Parts: sequence; C-alpha cells; structure tokens
Amino acid sequence: MLLTSFPAGPLQANCYVFSGDDTHAVVVDPGVNAAEGVRQIVADRGLTVDAVLLTHGHPDHVGAAADVADHYGVPAYLHAADRSMFDPATLMPWAVEIIERFGVNHTEPADLRLLAGGETVEAGGVTFTTEHAPGHTQGCLLWRTPLPQPFAQAPELTELVFTGDVVFAGAIGRTDLPGGDHATMLATLARVVLALPDSAVLLPGHGPETTMARERATNPYLQADYLR
Repeated sequence: MLLTSFPAGPLQANCYVFSGDDTHAVVVDPGVNAAEGVRQIVADRGLTVDAVLLTHGHPDHVGAAADVADHYGVPAYLHAADRSMFDPATLMPWAVEIIERFGVNHTEPADLRLLAGGETVEAGGVTFTTEHAPGHTQGCLLWRTPLPQPFAQAPELTELVFTGDVVFAGAIGRTDLPGGDHATMLATLARVVLALPDSAVLLPGHGPETTMARERATNPYLQADYLR
C-alpha cells in the first residue's frame, strides 16, 4: 500500500496519491500546481494511474484535474452539482485571480464522469464508495475505502476517508463560498460525518490527517451544542 500527499498551490490544498496494491493508483484532488508533483511520485514508484477522484469543484482542488487525468488518459470523477465550477464565471474573484496568476488549465477533463453519491468506483487496487456531503459546496463527496492492510502502529484503524473540505482536524469547511450553505453543512455533519466509524482515518483537503475517534471527541464543530 502507498499513501502519500503534498500541499499544492497558494492555498496549500492536499493532493493525495494512493495505491492499494503498489501498482495501480488514484490521484485525489490535484489542485493548482499539483501536476508536476503527481508525475514525479508516479514515475518514482512505477505506478499506473487509474483515475482522478475529486472531492469538490473549487479550483484549489481541481486546478490540475485536466492536466493529470488527460496526461494519463484516465477518467476524473466529480459530483454533478459541482460541474459548473469549471466555468470561471461562477467563481469568486479570488479564485479567478488564482487561475489567471498561476496559469491554471481550468478546463474539464476529457473524460469527466459525474456522480450523485452512493456509487462505487474500483480504482487504485481498491473499491471506493462515495457519500454526498454537501455544505461546503453542493457537490462535496467523501471517498471511502477499507484499508487494504492495517497500519502496524495503529491496527485499530480500518478505513480511509478522503474528506476534502467537509471536515478537517479540529475544524470544518467554510460555508460562505459559492455553493456553500450553513444549514446544509450542519445536516451533513450530523448525518454523514458523525456516522463514520471511529476506526476511520480522515484525510482532509487541508492540514494534517486525523481520525474519526479524535474528531468525535475534540472537534468543537461535531459536538451536540454546535449541531443543535
């Protein structure tokens, strides 16, 4: 198993490369300036890229989606509600500035496959399940997969969840950006995030990894007083 990541672009969004069998891989959220880092990891490890998985449509998470997916000739998966975010006319001025300043190829991947949540996708040597988790955007997805092998230092952990900007270590995603809605986020936290098992490793779109057990106990935004 290979799981590696690096922060990319001015907003330091996490881009992940994950392989369940050390042969086939997926790239999760290749954002602004992420393409070169992805290619280096793939080449160094001798991996075959199967797919690009997108947690949502903000440019800091999809800025290199076309560059990566089209380079390897693979599909990219995105929730249908966020497809419009590939149109710069729908973005806030700061996002357009990033696209222009960094020369982002902000176009749809040639093979963009749209999801609704609840689908399974086989790629990277594993099977992913998707869960619709709106609030930060209308089309946020959680990408879940069982751990293909346990972590020696933490054998109690059983699955990986790529959470994008839904939940972070000690925080949650903003709801004041295009597609965001506070009430919807509260419902997602209560219905989707808190339903995750304590044995899940959470791999967020920004910042360090965490676990569901830790967030359930310490994240102030997952407590009953906040979700009321």
